[in-house]
Amino acid sequence: MNGSSAKRLTMRRRQLLQTGFIAGLSWLAGCARRDDSPILRAPEKSLPALWQQKLSTPWRFAELAEINPSETSWLNSTDLLAIGDGWLSNLNPSSFQAIDAEPLQNRLGSEALRFLSEFPNAWKDKILPVGVSPWVMLFRGKPSLETQEMNSWDVLLSPALKGKVLLPASPRLVMSLTAKMQAPDALRLLKQAAMSFDDRHALNWLLQGDAQVAVLPLERCMGALLRDPRLTAVLPAQGAPLHWTVLLRPSSTKEPLPQNWVTQAWEQPLLSRLLSAGWVPPLGIEILSAAMSRVPIPLRSLVLPPEKIWQRCWNLAPLDPAEAETLKRSWNTSTP
Repeated sequence: MNGSSAKRLTMRRRQLLQTGFIAGLSWLAGCARRDDSPILRAPEKSLPALWQQKLSTPWRFAELAEINPSETSWLNSTDLLAIGDGWLSNLNPSSFQAIDAEPLQNRLGSEALRFLSEFPNAWKDKILPVGVSPWVMLFRGKPSLETQEMNSWDVLLSPALKGKVLLPASPRLVMSLTAKMQAPDALRLLKQAAMSFDDRHALNWLLQGDAQVAVLPLERCMGALLRDPRLTAVLPAQGAPLHWTVLLRPSSTKEPLPQNWVTQAWEQPLLSRLLSAGWVPPLGIEILSAAMSRVPIPLRSLVLPPEKIWQRCWNLAPLDPAEAETLKRSWNTSTP
């Protein structure tokens, strides 16, 4: 090899090394950006996929497998938490800071404001409701029951449904249903009627098993209602518990709430699409009524019930320890 060839080879090697070095730095920088990206955590399927996909960079989504009251180290790597309101009893309000989203808070409708007003002061200004869905009774097939019977939570105590009822895993929610029933021993009777207490898998079991009715939030069964003509959903005239999805900012984060992302869900065209999925943003009734065009007419009274039924619906704000202990004793002593 002559001198000029050797020189050219040396230069090419140097260029390759420099290129590799620069590429390595870029890769590391990319990793650093990803590691520094703010993280939104939420349990599986707690947010509508249509909306979750709109989360813009640099934000990243991370699924939250469980919420363990004794293990909250995951909060230190969380910048925004999206959960159902039932999880709030497992969280300490001191672990969170003000939501700091006044433009969004000013848009909340009357139902959302009522929901927030029922929380203890320790949670004040730390919660932003972003969606709500009533719990409904989802029947498979046409039960041989009178329409009047089906329009009340008492229908779950019907002898025809004994052992065929799928109930939520939350004792408190189940007890709130029995509080609306006429039977003097409703809790014990409802436990006898239950096939299982597991709302997470209830829809699959209803479609494939021996169950005849499941109690689920409307948003979790809306898709099945649209696809499967065997299914019928009932929101009793006496109202229903409401399933809220809320946003929380952990105390450790310095990231502001991504307000533009929330705004997308509260405005067209996404608003109508979310309503058609059974997800109701916490806005005024006039705004929601004007965005119902994509919801099939037979299902509109479920997605957006008449005002008198909304007024009869109820929330399940976190309990203080004494209240929780009282309910626990009542649950444990109501043996089937």
